[in-house]
Amino acid sequence: MTEADARDLDYWSFVELANRRLSSRYGDYHEQATEVLLTLNRASDIVTYDLEAAVHRPRGRSWSAYRLMFVTWLAGPIEPKVAAKLTGMSRAAVSNLAKPLVEAGLLARTPDPEDGRSVRLSLTEAGEREIVETFRAQNERETAWVDVLTEAEQQILVMLLNKLITRRSQFDMRDRN
Repeated sequence: MTEADARDLDYWSFVELANRRLSSRYGDYHEQATEVLLTLNRASDIVTYDLEAAVHRPRGRSWSAYRLMFVTWLAGPIEPKVAAKLTGMSRAAVSNLAKPLVEAGLLARTPDPEDGRSVRLSLTEAGEREIVETFRAQNERETAWVDVLTEAEQQILVMLLNKLITRRSQFDMRDRN
């Protein structure tokens, strides 16, 4: 393939090319598994980028900051290690995200009443106002994304993704938490 040919690739023609080349170079490999996970990652990247660009960056926030505020809003007051688990981030990432949110007056860090060595994160009044407003915009964008699917298709997709997630213990899976 020439450089000019590579420029003409779109995502789907790349997946076809990848399958042909992997098949010719490695013979017996799990083509469908590669295609499923390439597509899953691509879909996740596209949706996440869109949400961040359309909803979060215009408000001066990131997708990660939204996730931390969203989890704190619904599950808080919350320990940073629990926030990390629920957001799928590392504890260090939660700590780094919390600092500017605390400085901006959106999050509060208070001593944990049960463990004096730990803290709890909670939303301030300003933080709650911001997350409610941001969630409305986020949810409108989420709805626009999933409206291409019927309600039954949405339920099937959630069921299939949950199956992938819950069955991961069948192999030596690495997990952030």
